[in-house]
Amino acid sequence: MATLSTTSLKLDSATKERVQRLALARRRSPHWLMREAVEQYVEREERREQLRQDALAAWDGYQATGLHVTAGEADAWLAKLEAGKHVVIPKCHV
Repeated sequence: MATLSTTSLKLDSATKERVQRLALARRRSPHWLMREAVEQYVEREERREQLRQDALAAWDGYQATGLHVTAGEADAWLAKLEAGKHVVIPKCHV
């Protein structure tokens, strides 16, 4: 079980009021709503950061090797996947 710790969060009165109204409408506590919002934000931003890191690594790989597929090759491959066909990933070339 995760250890919980208390964190203070300062909100302007308008935002606090909006949170309270939404919590009431959702039959949840404002605390639950804010915790859920923070968890969703962190998960989304972690995925975004991982995508950024993957893109940087791919760029570094391209810079080092020159291996790539063209936009046309990628588009054709993705179109076949979208159509439900089982296709092999295009081979990288210089």
